[in-house]
Amino acid sequence: MINRTFRSFHARFDASQLGAVFAPRKPRHPLLRLAVGLLGLALLAVLLVFGVVIGTAMLAIGLVRRLLRRRPAPHAGRVVDAEYRVVDKPAHSLPH
Repeated sequence: MINRTFRSFHARFDASQLGAVFAPRKPRHPLLRLAVGLLGLALLAVLLVFGVVIGTAMLAIGLVRRLLRRRPAPHAGRVVDAEYRVVDKPAHSLPH
């Protein structure tokens, strides 16, 4: 029963036929093929330049915000003053 259902479902929605509907087709004329290729390259270049410009603008805005942000003056009451001493390693070590 399940096998028959799967076969009929598979026959209705065959992946090779469904993929053929959305597969891009190259034009047959050589000049039209060249024009479509150049159009694709131009679109790629526009998207690349657009992305670089947006990225550069985001970095510049972040740097300007960081430079313009006022830093609070350090408070003398929040400083912790202490003395430190270096502790040597123990003479024995645990086995690995």
